Amino acid sequence: MMRRGLWIAVGIIVVIVVVGLIVFGSYVSARNNMVDKQVAVQTQWANVQTQLQRRADLIPNLVATVKGYATHEQTIFTDIANARAGLLNAHTPKDAIQANGQLDSALGRLLAISENYPNLKANQNFLSLQDQLEGTENRIAVERRRYNQSLQDYNSYIRHFPNNIWASIGGFQQNNAYFEASPGSQNAPTVKF
Repeated sequence: MMRRGLWIAVGIIVVIVVVGLIVFGSYVSARNNMVDKQVAVQTQWANVQTQLQRRADLIPNLVATVKGYATHEQTIFTDIANARAGLLNAHTPKDAIQANGQLDSALGRLLAISENYPNLKANQNFLSLQDQLEGTENRIAVERRRYNQSLQDYNSYIRHFPNNIWASIGGFQQNNAYFEASPGSQNAPTVKF
């Protein structure tokens, strides 16, 4: 009888240890995946920042070229300088996303004024910078999409059960710093002939 009770106690201890190891293994596996996904988000954000920096580096040359033709458009030059400074001084993805929206708006207005200056539209330097800017905008769009995808993957992963429990224990929180379209971008521009 005593041996049977001992075997039952040992069996219960073994089951508890096995269950504990399974739970611990689940936690370690989920935590490692969360770390990987969080690093992927950070890496994609760095890629976005690289492209935003590339665009920010092109802007002074573009502005200088336009200034030679459109000297009385001072407000737009100030807006671009302020938006560029805001982007370069942003410390969080949320701040950078907001500053990027302001820069998008200011750049749109800068490129729109070129329509008023036929000599500017024919300037090779302006055309080259405009092409480089267009290529950079395409790269930014790709990196923004990849960043949003990695952020969605991370957020989705930490919200699934039992990962949500492990995320809470491990201190992983949802990140909602998604890139979204700039306000007004859904409105088509007016074209006049």
